[in-house]
Amino acid sequence: MKRLLITLLLLFSVLPNLMRAQEGIPVYFDYLSDNYYLVYPSMAGIGGGGKIRLTARKQWFNVDEAPSLQTLNGHFRVGDKSGVGAILFNDSNGYHSQVGFKTTYAHHLNLSGDFRSLNQLSFGMSVGVILSSLDETEFRSVIPDPVVTGVKNTTSYFNLDLGASYSFFEFYAHAAVLNILGTGRDLYTAAEFDNLRRYLLSAGYVFGKGATRLEPSVLFQMTDFTQEKTIDANVKVYRDLNEKTTIWGGLSYRRSFDGAQFQQNGIFGEQRLNLFTPIAGVNINRFMFSYNYSYQTGDIRFDNGGFHQITLGYDFGEQRQNRFDCYCPAANY
Repeated sequence: MKRLLITLLLLFSVLPNLMRAQEGIPVYFDYLSDNYYLVYPSMAGIGGGGKIRLTARKQWFNVDEAPSLQTLNGHFRVGDKSGVGAILFNDSNGYHSQVGFKTTYAHHLNLSGDFRSLNQLSFGMSVGVILSSLDETEFRSVIPDPVVTGVKNTTSYFNLDLGASYSFFEFYAHAAVLNILGTGRDLYTAAEFDNLRRYLLSAGYVFGKGATRLEPSVLFQMTDFTQEKTIDANVKVYRDLNEKTTIWGGLSYRRSFDGAQFQQNGIFGEQRLNLFTPIAGVNINRFMFSYNYSYQTGDIRFDNGGFHQITLGYDFGEQRQNRFDCYCPAANY
């Protein structure tokens, strides 16, 4: 019984990663690297120029076939009221993998008469196609299992994301519904589900007008099928070294609303997902680099190691004199 309870807890701890590896781009912490478009389609072309972001994430370096994720996205403004973008991603987790592509259109409504004053309501839609694979070529069994095909099974499906954002000077709020269509993958004969929808809400504010600024924010997400709910509490600090260089750092804490009970040494307990993620970065002129490290706390864990992620970015377009008159890093380029 003790082993069973511990096993169930371990499955609960990693189930979000296993599922997210098969339902589009997982929501990790790369959005804190000025990369909100990866999460919210309404952020495509939010400013007057464009942004390119490349991310690479690796979990548990000493674990074979550990989850890894790479994304490449770019978005830019088109005209006064439109934005477009595209996302490529590759997500692998053991014998499961997926490759996907999304294109985005966003519409921005300027609610202020002055183009320098940021008061903007935005709506966005992403359409994507995903190739999902299950590699069974290395599955071995003494007694043949008719369910195991022994080949690499691949299927494709389409999905749709919708999002909305509101930006008012240093304040911002976002909402999105991801994987709206609920199409399935049909890779598994034992268990399939067609509800992949996920709901996201976030808000934040940048305090300070000088060389040092503080940005607290929160992000809430819920997976419809499992009713799993988590919240991120974030804080970032910016420091301008000169007109072209800004260093920044912060901390994110993710906690699940749901827990799993376990028994260890005759004592019953409950553990919830607890992730601490320090993040640091630098902006030099139009280039950006950041690194974050996520560490899971609790009595029961697969490994003592954490999750490493780096982000490289480049901002293009929009002359500096045309930027919004606010300290709003997601909108100013």
